[in-house]
Amino acid sequence: MKKNFAPLLLVLFLSSCLGYKELPVEYDYSYKGNFKRYRTFDIMKPAGPTDSTMMNEIIEKSIVARMKFLGYRQSASKPHLIIGFKMFNDSLRFNGYNQPDIEEWVKSQNDNIDYNPQKFNLNTGTLLIQFYDRRQNRSIWQGYATTMYGSIDFNNSRHLRNAVISILDKYRFWAEGFIEGTTASNQENDL
Repeated sequence: MKKNFAPLLLVLFLSSCLGYKELPVEYDYSYKGNFKRYRTFDIMKPAGPTDSTMMNEIIEKSIVARMKFLGYRQSASKPHLIIGFKMFNDSLRFNGYNQPDIEEWVKSQNDNIDYNPQKFNLNTGTLLIQFYDRRQNRSIWQGYATTMYGSIDFNNSRHLRNAVISILDKYRFWAEGFIEGTTASNQENDL
């Protein structure tokens, strides 16, 4: 007797989406990023005295889950990407850039395009996530979210997961070799 699990899977998927509310997100990136060449990542740990705005288990787990979904392997040894985040409780003026959509830019890889700076007045309760290329020792992508109708409640796990999902939905690059079926462990020797 064959059981059809499709209706059950559909119900589970839809119920997982019920609590999700996409937040307004901005992002910018470096023209030096090798976005289609990264395979591994790790979460940045604050050096020195503990900075509570850079440590949160829910945010870390949400980032790890999203990156693994995209085929990246978490590695503490020489990861391609180091991912850091910071929670801003107060409002702030943030410098970002007006750039072509990242997917369009990756097609041309034109690094002669100017960075057009723009200033953002971000409300209280802003989450910033940054990706660093370990080999280049530079930030290559950052996304930031705040709500239009109030701050992100950093004590509310649903708000935190929504913020991470909203931000990382703008980073749409699969790990190198993931779609083709090659594993990151088979490619470790070329680090």
